[in-house]
Amino acid sequence: VQLQASGGGLVQAGESLRLSCEPSDNIFRFDVMGWYRQAPGKQRELVAVMRRSGGSDYADSVKGRFVISRDMARSTVDLQMDSLKPEDTAVYYCHAEYWMTGVDFWGQGTQVTVSS
Repeated sequence: VQLQASGGGLVQAGESLRLSCEPSDNIFRFDVMGWYRQAPGKQRELVAVMRRSGGSDYADSVKGRFVISRDMARSTVDLQMDSLKPEDTAVYYCHAEYWMTGVDFWGQGTQVTVSS
């Protein structure tokens, strides 16, 4: 399985970006899909995840600003990021997992840079 992430870029604080993750398998085959990020010198952290049921979880730092969703037409899992802050600067990784087997997959990462 491959995960193709896209949509990163350089924006100013307060602006928006939308990330997309397109898996090589049907998005509903995975038990959970989501986004993680890793800033320089920091550990990778969860940003937002969506379960097959549609339930979602967010990091406290992005609640109210980021929304994770599924695009059925494009078969992608997207992350709408609004009111971006410089501290959101990181490489964002798409992630997918099969709970039954514990097998998971990572995308290649897309850079998000927010200038102040």
